[in-house]
Amino acid sequence: MAPLWVALLPVGVCAVSVAGLLYAVHRESLRGVWVWKPLAAASFLAAAILWGAPASSYGRLILLGLALSACGDLLLIPRGAAAWFAAGLFSFLAGHLAYAAAFLSLPQSPAALVAGALAVGLLTWRVGVWLGPHLPDRLRVPVYCYFVAIGAMVALALGATGAGAPLAAGAGAVGFMASDVSVARERFVSASFVNAAWGLPLYFGAQLLLAWSAAT
Repeated sequence: MAPLWVALLPVGVCAVSVAGLLYAVHRESLRGVWVWKPLAAASFLAAAILWGAPASSYGRLILLGLALSACGDLLLIPRGAAAWFAAGLFSFLAGHLAYAAAFLSLPQSPAALVAGALAVGLLTWRVGVWLGPHLPDRLRVPVYCYFVAIGAMVALALGATGAGAPLAAGAGAVGFMASDVSVARERFVSASFVNAAWGLPLYFGAQLLLAWSAAT
């Protein structure tokens, strides 16, 4: 097992990288974003590996989801190109499917699964109503499919947590979904640094929690 300081190193790197990323976004420095965002994504991948994710089938699926999310992070860096955004969206969609498969591989609590599905379904519907008028026609179906997929992933995470899976699994899934609202608001509703200020720390923190769920 790695020494404690080595195990915690990715968390520190992620925190510094997210701070640098926020500064770059605030300064509208695309070069800075290209420096800090890949480093922040690499840190949660390193965390999963150091914390032992490759040692279990659940962990390997989580690691796959993290890798696909990291690809999505890179694809969303270019601004103004719908093709890049669509590619990033599909990369994240594939990541959510990997996470969903990971949670489905664990025991599920039917009560927690149903309650989670109802709550997430209601929230997803509300987000869809809010976001719908702002979506370009060519992206409407992909975005709706994306939110259905992440909603299903969160419901499965809550079902697994209700059956005894680590709390980090449910918390990470919920945090990931919440952070996506900031991305949707930035892209389609109202571009503002406020979106990044709360969305980016929440997103990278959620990814670290998912990596930690594979370790515990």
